[in-house]
Amino acid sequence: MTGAPASLVGRTVTVKVPATTANLGPGFDTLGLALSVYDELEVTASAEPGARVRVEGVGAGEVPTDESNLVVRSIAHAFAAVGQELPGLDLVARNAIPHGRGMGSSGAAIVSGIMAAKGLLEGVVEFDSQELLALATELEGHPDNVAPALFGGLTIAWMTPEGPRHKKLIVHRGVSPLVAVPNETTMSTALARSLQPVSVPHEDAIFNVSRSALLIAALIQSPELLLEATEDKLHQSYRASAMPETDALIRMLRAEGLAAVVSGAGPSILVLGSDPGQRLLATELIEKNATTTWDSLVLAVDFRGATVVTHPIEAVA
Repeated sequence: MTGAPASLVGRTVTVKVPATTANLGPGFDTLGLALSVYDELEVTASAEPGARVRVEGVGAGEVPTDESNLVVRSIAHAFAAVGQELPGLDLVARNAIPHGRGMGSSGAAIVSGIMAAKGLLEGVVEFDSQELLALATELEGHPDNVAPALFGGLTIAWMTPEGPRHKKLIVHRGVSPLVAVPNETTMSTALARSLQPVSVPHEDAIFNVSRSALLIAALIQSPELLLEATEDKLHQSYRASAMPETDALIRMLRAEGLAAVVSGAGPSILVLGSDPGQRLLATELIEKNATTTWDSLVLAVDFRGATVVTHPIEAVA
């Protein structure tokens, strides 16, 4: 299909995408949770070829501002997938999700681009939820972060021969998330994954299956079970050497009865409180025991997921 770009020139879309935290302890590459920190994006289709990106907030002066930008590449991927020619693009990215700290920044960038393409092509091509998840997973490599970024809430994601699938669940109102973010340390997902063994003991696999099942119950029905439900033997101990302070703080927090785990690939720490008071306790303990500076983000679960608003061309002048 061709000819659509001319009709898109001047169309503007605004996109809002939540941060995410994946794994949640035992649910490696399967469970994810959307959180109330957001990247916002404004994209205008232009007759001038190429892409021009302005970044405000997190990543300003660091991330690419041309066609190599991950958001731009994601828009281009979606256009190519449905046979549409990519117009020129003018982007303003207002970022609040920390980069390289286990809060789904790359997944959010990918989802931002996919959702921007959805908005730009409104009335030309329609994307359903399954298509959006498939496109995002193709770029991210696994669906555990992009699923909650797209759909909000708690998501279970899995792969089938036909592509990724997801189930969204509503989290119990007593679950109170906190993410502690180190100011000085980052972790690449690729490095974190390289620390994983090729195989794990049978008993460790059984352990994590039981805890993952329990975690679903804890998150949607019984928050008092969160400490036991967030135990893990598949990935966190193998990555501990790469982020020693994260590991030490998690051990300390769990010894105090708090359900603390590595957020995504780390090095941030996710604390799943069973009531709001546990977040205050976690913040105090981290401030007291950390040897470097950490920011404790008191967050809510985002239940909405990514949103896009398409502005009529005649309204943009």
